Amino acid sequence: MCRPGDSEIFNRLAMLVCPLLVWLCRVFHLWPTGFADHSPRDLAARAILAGGFNLFLALFLGPRFIAWLRDRFRESIDSPSPDIQRLHAHKQATPTMGGLGIVAAICGSLALLADWRNPLVPLALFVSVGLGCVGLADDLTKIHGRRRGISARAKLAGQLAVTAVAALVLYWVQTDVPNGLLLKLPFGLGRGPIDVGIWFVPLAMFVIVGSSNAVNLTDGLDGLAGGCLVASFGSLAVIAWLTGHEIAVVAAAALGAVLGFLRFNRHPAAVFMGDTGSLPLGGLLGLVALAVRQELLLIVLGGVFVAEAASVIAQVVSFRSTGRRIFLCAPLHHHFQMRGWSEGKIVARFWLAAMLCAACGLGAWAAGNGTAGTGVVTRVASTDQNVGLLRSHPARARQ
Repeated sequence: MCRPGDSEIFNRLAMLVCPLLVWLCRVFHLWPTGFADHSPRDLAARAILAGGFNLFLALFLGPRFIAWLRDRFRESIDSPSPDIQRLHAHKQATPTMGGLGIVAAICGSLALLADWRNPLVPLALFVSVGLGCVGLADDLTKIHGRRRGISARAKLAGQLAVTAVAALVLYWVQTDVPNGLLLKLPFGLGRGPIDVGIWFVPLAMFVIVGSSNAVNLTDGLDGLAGGCLVASFGSLAVIAWLTGHEIAVVAAAALGAVLGFLRFNRHPAAVFMGDTGSLPLGGLLGLVALAVRQELLLIVLGGVFVAEAASVIAQVVSFRSTGRRIFLCAPLHHHFQMRGWSEGKIVARFWLAAMLCAACGLGAWAAGNGTAGTGVVTRVASTDQNVGLLRSHPARARQ
């Protein structure tokens, strides 16, 4: 819940965020001059404003939005583990489905600040809304108490339906980009990038669905998934900006929305994002990684999500094959809960791990692209990954 006096303080701070961002953009000459030039400053300005806009909305409208959720959607704690049920009993009836606000904020900021001539912008909204609807169906089923959400098969079918369309559109986009279907190996592994061709479609589906489910599994403690998403989206936003990619605006919009939501989702949480938030945010994370052709690097950038998903897979495989459990409870954060760690301690450790993974990923990307100390920003406008530039200037694409 919100601590006494927090609402007034954060509301006042929120009212300063947007004017401050506008002032900074003007001082450093980052004010967007239109979508025609696709300059690094224009892209940076729109990314900063998209993130700041969502942060402002979350801080300013958060308390009112939570009050609206409290009257309609409350979490029903129903864990198959008696120990987890006991540890989380105090969270019963906490407002949930905060992902509705996150997805709405992302859609609003992109509508105002993204370049809609770039096909990746509507694609990002399609993935966010599509997977959000899958999460919404799951959350409503839980809230109404019919069962513990929709079946795993129904959830996977919904995810596959959304990601199949997204993967085909993304494949069509990448075929128009020089080297757009190359699979880049991080840390300088192999002899060079691999041209995956039509296999890009199943690869993209696997990345988006896997990322979506990994974030969903991580969203089990107050602020855990949100803090890790901030690190992952932040690192991908930097990579996207340095390569001059329009998807940087999408990543920054998600970063601002999650960062603002985290103010109310930190321990003790006043609201949960629910599957309505975790599924689309995870899918969007995978889409951004695919757009900048760093899906393998996402394993490092989102290391905490990978560890959480891997712990569940290992637990299930071990129990079904040997009858033994590797962890006291899965996902991994519940294992530490069962060992007696406090929720705050677990979240803090996982946040630190997420930041270290993001830093390692950025370092690996910089080393692999030869950008360490070479002034990569000066080459932003000429990168072959700038889909927006190629779409808006077909003559340049042929050069």
